[in-house]
Amino acid sequence: MAALATRTKPLLKQSILPHLTWRRFTLRSLSSGLRLGFPAPTDPRFSSSTDSDPSGDRKVLETFTEEFEIGSKVFAFETGKLARFANGSVVASIEETRVLSTVASSKSGEGHDFLPLTVDYQEKQFAQGVIPTTFMRREGAPKERELLCGRLIDRPIRPLFPAGFYNEVQIIASVLSSDGKQDPDVMAANAASAALMLSDIPWGGPIGVIRLGRTDGQIIFNPDMDELSMSDLNLVYACTWDKTLMIDVQAREISERDLEAAMRLAHPEAVKFIEPQVRLAAKAGKLKKDYKLSMVSDTILERISGLAEKPIEAVFTDATYGKFERGEALENIAKDVRKALEEECDEEDLKVLPKAVDTVRKKVVRRRIIEEGKRVDGRCLDEVRPLYCESGAYASLHGSAIFSRGDTQVLCTVTLGAPDDAQRLDSIVGPPTKRFMLHYSFPPFSTNEIGKRGGLNRREVGHGTLAEKALLAVLPPENDFPYTVRINSEVMASDGSTSMASVCGGSMALMDAGIPLREHVAGVSVGLVTDVDPSTGMIKDYRILTDILGLEDHLGDMDFKIAGTRKGVTAIQLDIKPAGIPLDIICESLEPARKGRLRIIDHMEQQISAPRTHDDRHSPRIATLKFSNDSLQRLIGLQGSQKKKIERETGARLYVSDGTLTILAKNQNVMEKAQDKIDFIIGREIEVGGIYKGVVVSIKEYGAFVEFNGGQQGLLHMSEMSHEQVSRVSDVVSIGQELTLMCIEQNVRGDVKLSLKATLPKPESATENSTVEDSASPNKPTTDVLASEGGLTENPENANAKLEESSVSEDYLSPSILIRSVEECNAEENAAGLRSFTKAEKSAKNYSGVAKVLSKIGISSRKKVPGMSSVIQKQVEEHGSTCENEHKNVDTQSHTDCNGEARTAGLSSSPKAENSIKKFSRITKSLSSSGKSSRKKVTAASSNIQNETEERESTSENEKKVVDMNDTAKASGSKSVNAKMLKIGDRFTAKVHQIRLHGLVLKLGGGVHGMYRFEENGKRDFDVGEELHVECLSFSAKGIPVVSLVEGLFEHPKNSQNGTGSKVVRKKRVNGSTAK
Repeated sequence: MAALATRTKPLLKQSILPHLTWRRFTLRSLSSGLRLGFPAPTDPRFSSSTDSDPSGDRKVLETFTEEFEIGSKVFAFETGKLARFANGSVVASIEETRVLSTVASSKSGEGHDFLPLTVDYQEKQFAQGVIPTTFMRREGAPKERELLCGRLIDRPIRPLFPAGFYNEVQIIASVLSSDGKQDPDVMAANAASAALMLSDIPWGGPIGVIRLGRTDGQIIFNPDMDELSMSDLNLVYACTWDKTLMIDVQAREISERDLEAAMRLAHPEAVKFIEPQVRLAAKAGKLKKDYKLSMVSDTILERISGLAEKPIEAVFTDATYGKFERGEALENIAKDVRKALEEECDEEDLKVLPKAVDTVRKKVVRRRIIEEGKRVDGRCLDEVRPLYCESGAYASLHGSAIFSRGDTQVLCTVTLGAPDDAQRLDSIVGPPTKRFMLHYSFPPFSTNEIGKRGGLNRREVGHGTLAEKALLAVLPPENDFPYTVRINSEVMASDGSTSMASVCGGSMALMDAGIPLREHVAGVSVGLVTDVDPSTGMIKDYRILTDILGLEDHLGDMDFKIAGTRKGVTAIQLDIKPAGIPLDIICESLEPARKGRLRIIDHMEQQISAPRTHDDRHSPRIATLKFSNDSLQRLIGLQGSQKKKIERETGARLYVSDGTLTILAKNQNVMEKAQDKIDFIIGREIEVGGIYKGVVVSIKEYGAFVEFNGGQQGLLHMSEMSHEQVSRVSDVVSIGQELTLMCIEQNVRGDVKLSLKATLPKPESATENSTVEDSASPNKPTTDVLASEGGLTENPENANAKLEESSVSEDYLSPSILIRSVEECNAEENAAGLRSFTKAEKSAKNYSGVAKVLSKIGISSRKKVPGMSSVIQKQVEEHGSTCENEHKNVDTQSHTDCNGEARTAGLSSSPKAENSIKKFSRITKSLSSSGKSSRKKVTAASSNIQNETEERESTSENEKKVVDMNDTAKASGSKSVNAKMLKIGDRFTAKVHQIRLHGLVLKLGGGVHGMYRFEENGKRDFDVGEELHVECLSFSAKGIPVVSLVEGLFEHPKNSQNGTGSKVVRKKRVNGSTAK
């Protein structure tokens, strides 16, 4: 078994080669379960007591394992079981997560003047038991996370390869299994270090990589994903035994002091990963081979330095040079040196000329910085380049900003989207989506070069993710700001630290988009130049540079990118070139970075210091609504047809999830259109006072039914259609018309009453001194309407059907009301010749008429009449003289209209007294014709007068105005009643024209008809032609007066030309019956 345990080519030993022949590969051997090229299990050469196959019969492979514990978790490195042909392979495991890292290299490094190191990290879906969802059901191109994990492994490993080693090296890290609890990236980096230790590739490792978190102020080593989601610090720290190699930080404004403490705690814990690797390499590692290193000899370097050092130093000491002017001057120097070497025919020196010239440049720049403290562009070591900021550069975008620092310039734009626009992540760990994205783009024109634009670039992905981490800490929570946010950072010009410029420009663009950031985030890159002792490798002196140029990044030792707010750090990325930097120097670099960051934030706040408030023109809107699944199904429609129609008509985008509807609109107008259509289809909870949009679906004589709020119906009564009186419903609304309505009432049965006039502005005449007259008593059933005479049918069944149809729901119906000012009423009455009676005038009219009747039958008003009450007797005496005078004046007139004639003769002081005289003259004649004695006549007249007086005294003081429309018609010179003069509350006499099942059709005169509906338990035995005294309650949709009977003493004067009085008709309603 010693052959398999050796570290070099174990399968090529003499004991195995005889069996790798086709002669032994027979059907019988396959049937017996033998493996291709391997001896039978009973071969004594493979008998072993350890590491046997699962059946325990034979030895297959020998593995080496190292287990160790860090914190509360157990880790393990294993080799020899998988990928045995690789130069080095190690499986790192923690709990159920296992990662395989392999390393391989080419045989030579010819054709390269740099280290072609490639690190590939891959997460295949089988690791979490999932089949890929792609069309081919295979993993495609590397995802962003895979590229980022590859960079995380590359950055600490690259500096430890020896200078001049240009062989191509490839490291592949594959996740074999994952339980979703641990992030495999740190394990992959440690496994890659262990694989390099086992290989024969020259490398200055091993390294240790560890992740730290902090929850409630407590540091957590190697946190799982749940702990990491609650942590305000995500620190990945890589180091050797005594030096720092790489730092990657995402934090929530952690202070520099806390960050330094975390790094100092991380270093000893990371070293614990180094010791197991050393022990594993001692067991199963290969001997390191000697490789040819491409180095510039000291003789060639000294010769080229003598030719180029002085001109190069002259260029670097001139601060007036720009980036391209300086580069052009250095190229001219290299050309001059090449010409000198070509004249000497020194071909070996010409091969290494570019590298030698670059070494001379590095020597000149570093010496000038260390010795003189002078930088290439003439700045001090802690000075930031000139800044330029501009926000809102493009008004049509959601947000935009331009940020320039020196010659570095970036354009950042912000685009807002719906939650469903979030990026979907197929990672085996972490959240499934990402709602904030920063995409960094580095086009070739930014450095005046020509290049091919391809797919994802590792450098662009890394720089964009760094800026994304820096800004993520100040974004509002998703509950407060549910938008998906995308930032595009386009590098317009590059001269160092474009990623930190993207942080600054992105922060300004976010505020320009109106996103409520807590405060600005800025970033700056800090460099380092060291003076190292060649013999010991120790650092003798160093200088820290703030805001480094691209040339200083290239010729320096460190690129330390630090981003944060005034309160603390939000993101860090440390990349170095030497084989480690002491942690003390790195911690010292935090303070210059903080000062430079604050200077930049001050300049940014001068341009924009708070989120901008946009108008509706370009500001997107998002709304999240909760509905039942049934309602959402109605909204989506068949195969999404309804949803697509709304999106097509409004321009909004709808996203439906379980019980949630999200609407994304470009502006507020689009949002309102989409919400109106959604409310019409789905509806929302009805609230009294809420405004809704609906469509008229049917029109009745008393109003219209409107469909709104997702199919619900409500009644729009004609009294709620306008502030003015509505005579016909069809004059205001029509079927299919869209209306904006207010819900004014909803009863327990769910019936909804709507109002159109509540959404309309009130007219000026109705705002002050308005009077409201209710046309029906609340105790009476609502009076229905009938058709006009031209539309009447003689079929009682049709009329009954109409009456029953119109009485849909008495809860919906309310009497019409008329709102008019006092001035309007007086003006209209004066124009029509009408005059209302006051209470005093009514009394004068009544009792003056009594006195006149008594005087006509020969009884003095001052004499006591038997049977007459004392009250009436007293009032008769008081009005006797007045009545006599008025009677004399009236007698001088001919048999014409009393009101008009009296008004013409100047007797306007008592025009109504004559009406009472006429009434009681009719009573006298009626009594005289009965043939009874004078005393009986007086007694009967007195009794009638007393009854009538009691009825009148019982009348309410707030009784509506009584107007005799027939007298009014005479006064205006008309022979018939004019419908335009009618108004609610007017009282007049009408004749029964038709008798229907549910009511009467009345003749008002002049071709005008009215309608009276039978009351419950009321009188129904009427005769055609019978005269009734009625009061106008309301008007139908066609303008027909709707009336009710009025109790009391009434008459209908005949328009006789012979001066004789008309027939006396006296009616009194008693318990629903009528007495004549």
